[in-house]
Amino acid sequence: MINFYKLKAAPLFLLAGTFLYAQQKDSIKTKNIDQVVLVGYGTKKKKDLTGSVTSISAKDFNGGMVSSPEQLIQGKAAGVQITSNGGAPGSGSSIRIRGAASLNASNDPLIVIDGMPLDNNGINGAANPLSLINPDDIESFNILKDASAAAIYGNRATNGVIIITTKHGKKGKLRVGYSSTTSVSEKFGKIKVLGGDQYRALVNEISPNEYKALLTNYNTDWQDAIYQLAPGFDNNITFSGGLGSLPYRLSIGYLNQDGIIKTNNIKRTTAGISLSPKFFKNSLSVNLNLKGTYAENRFADSETIGYAIAFDPTKPIYDKAMPQLGGYWEWLDPAKNEPITLAPKNPVSNLFQRWDISYVRRVLGNVQFDYKLPFLPDLRANLNLGLDYADSNGHVIAAPTLASAFYTKGTNRDYSQNKKNRLLEFYLNYTKKLPSLKSDFDLMAGYSYQKWNENTPFSPTIYGDGTQVPATGVDFFTQNILLSYYGRLNYTFDKKYLLTASIRRDGSSRFSEENRWGYFPSVSLAWRMDQEDFLKDNKSISTLKLRGGWGITGQQDIGSNYPYLAIYGYSDGGANYQIGDHFYTLIRPSGYDKNIKWETTETKNIGLDFGLFKDRVLFTVDAYKRKTKDLLSIVPVPAGVNFTNLLMSNVGDMESKGLEFSLTSKVIDNNDFTWDISANATFQKAEITNLSVTNNPDQKVLTGGIKGGTGNTVQVQTVGYAPNSFYVYQQKYDSNGKPIEGEYVDRNGDGKINEQDLYQDHSPMPKAIFGLSSSFRYKNWDLGFALRANIGNYVYNNMNSEYGYSHALESSSHLRNLTADYYNTRFKDAQYLSDYYVEDASFLRMDNISIGYNFPTFIGNGKLRINATVNNVFVVTKYRGLDPEVFNGIDNNFYQRPRVYSLGFNIKF
Repeated sequence: MINFYKLKAAPLFLLAGTFLYAQQKDSIKTKNIDQVVLVGYGTKKKKDLTGSVTSISAKDFNGGMVSSPEQLIQGKAAGVQITSNGGAPGSGSSIRIRGAASLNASNDPLIVIDGMPLDNNGINGAANPLSLINPDDIESFNILKDASAAAIYGNRATNGVIIITTKHGKKGKLRVGYSSTTSVSEKFGKIKVLGGDQYRALVNEISPNEYKALLTNYNTDWQDAIYQLAPGFDNNITFSGGLGSLPYRLSIGYLNQDGIIKTNNIKRTTAGISLSPKFFKNSLSVNLNLKGTYAENRFADSETIGYAIAFDPTKPIYDKAMPQLGGYWEWLDPAKNEPITLAPKNPVSNLFQRWDISYVRRVLGNVQFDYKLPFLPDLRANLNLGLDYADSNGHVIAAPTLASAFYTKGTNRDYSQNKKNRLLEFYLNYTKKLPSLKSDFDLMAGYSYQKWNENTPFSPTIYGDGTQVPATGVDFFTQNILLSYYGRLNYTFDKKYLLTASIRRDGSSRFSEENRWGYFPSVSLAWRMDQEDFLKDNKSISTLKLRGGWGITGQQDIGSNYPYLAIYGYSDGGANYQIGDHFYTLIRPSGYDKNIKWETTETKNIGLDFGLFKDRVLFTVDAYKRKTKDLLSIVPVPAGVNFTNLLMSNVGDMESKGLEFSLTSKVIDNNDFTWDISANATFQKAEITNLSVTNNPDQKVLTGGIKGGTGNTVQVQTVGYAPNSFYVYQQKYDSNGKPIEGEYVDRNGDGKINEQDLYQDHSPMPKAIFGLSSSFRYKNWDLGFALRANIGNYVYNNMNSEYGYSHALESSSHLRNLTADYYNTRFKDAQYLSDYYVEDASFLRMDNISIGYNFPTFIGNGKLRINATVNNVFVVTKYRGLDPEVFNGIDNNFYQRPRVYSLGFNIKF
């Protein structure tokens, strides 16, 4: 076991001069709890909240080059884990609010932008749906974490809700803003492999002569060959103001960012307009939001990273003697002078002789009409009409000189897709204050209709000789409709005692008529102790509120629009039938469960808000317990009865619980100097409690497929353990602490090693998550930083298990490189199921550091700000791999997160 920590850091001279931007705040004039936050279908003052809600505004966003909106709030909220899916530009992130509530359905939160719920599945050719939104247009995030806050969204709220508000114009003169950021990204590190000299020495030491004859005298660092310093440019211009009584805001943005892997690039053009007119003596408010995006993305083949690890370092990148392969060096069959199919491929050739390019267009908009009825001014009617339309097309082309496409004379696959998400919502909101009864009422009732259409034409692969790969997919058009009725009551008595109750009835076309409708209630209470006589005049305690809530939410995002019906599609290529000289592809049905229904999650939450000195110090703690029933799990069925032997069905239960803490403080606040600090901590645990209809405690579902071998898995779902726990053998070690090849602990004591000795060993889910940010301002200078830490998360190091044994290089026709971990094990054969490769991946990461300066005057009444930022500054960890932050816990072919240096300016007139 490695017992030291390693530090991956930026150059010290850059650390000394860069810090995180935090907008200057001169003084506290109002209490923090007077802040208005968004909740589902309305707003509330923070002091009146009864549920667990976190609000993050633009002044608290992370700085630097940001290509996807969720990166703005990474590490900023307790209970919210945002893990980048990789380092490719626009790759997006996996977002988890209070961990995972499902094993096989989606665990993504519902995203709502300006009142428009999004489709989290995105569209072909885009890494994630949020990557098509310009981060510069975003004003705030409001995160609904517990069921009492989120249940108003019903069967989509099990994983929490993130409400995003974009920027709007204000009445007044024309205001023009222009911001520009230039960045350079670099690789964060390299996987440790053998260099040319080490490799030659090893082959000469352990290999027979026919292998030694394959060596040459080059020293090629294949990782250096595929990585680059990657420039990026992000420019935004805005116009806002009022045309008479019409507030408006117009924005245009352009992003051009290269990836650190050569050929990878994203170009994104965005435009947005918001209009907020009022009519009939301000009785009718109209909010129009319209955003358009065009993105062009060239992807780097994910196999390139594996090729760079495995390719022989004694070989050159180019070879003029191989024109049939584009002049790139490849392993050739000497008898045929053609590429060896099983040999690793030249990673540089794989980048430059392959084109995977997508073109995505998206329009997202809605218009809201809010009308105060003249005959009853306490009653408002709100109509919301929305559309989210996305269209994409692209192609994947492999040149005939690419080794992997040599025998097909190249390949070409064109694809396209379009999606529509339409919304109609209407609700009535009645508010009434009754001073004589010391009571305030807020009643809301509404109706929602949302429809999604998806059209995905079949995309065949065409070989260079004109032949077509046999069909294995399906050309389909699907739709999904959600009907909802909902209501909510907010009641306050004597400004001290608060009640919120809501209910939603959802009907989803994804389920049969018998299981189509569900009810999702919630109730929460709060006691504002700071308003009691014994605390009301206390000069130190400004906030003291106790909260408690209960609610039920659902999950209908289960991966198919027709899970209760058999879906007919093309069978696998191996199932083709020959009639005469022709092979015919069959159309076959898929397995289905006609009784499938949505998962339901019951959540209980208790919280405390505590503020001192007009909330200059504000502390929040929440404790929650969550139980998911009718969990979707894979169960075996008798062969021949349902077109499959494994079926997704509602058979499981899972429980999770946690504690969340957050602290914000304005430590120093005067005209020349301010210091703000914000910290959060989350402690969490999850456990599967049932996985079968018969409550069989020994039921296991294998998962977590790895690179290497055939059908190998290293994770399991089983009762009594966290989801996706590692399922491996316990490695034996010698007296020097070195693993003994092929020797494992006989855990059941039967004198033999077999599957009965596999055991559950840790999980990828961290036991604790921490975030810390701090900002300083001295006159016109500001600086700060943001840190994150995960404790107790484990990762399976698939790079070492696949490339860290000597037989990997043994072939009479080609050689394959090894990772440097071979010198720790001296394994001859693969030991994929050894817990040696399950590593503690706890880490401390410096997310960003930045410094900024605000010029006192600039061209008349203009304002100018400049800033410099470093993102992904350093990581402290015991993990031996490249990056300890691996979302699914299996580290293989991971596109590393780059370190990014950026310089920007912002001008306002």
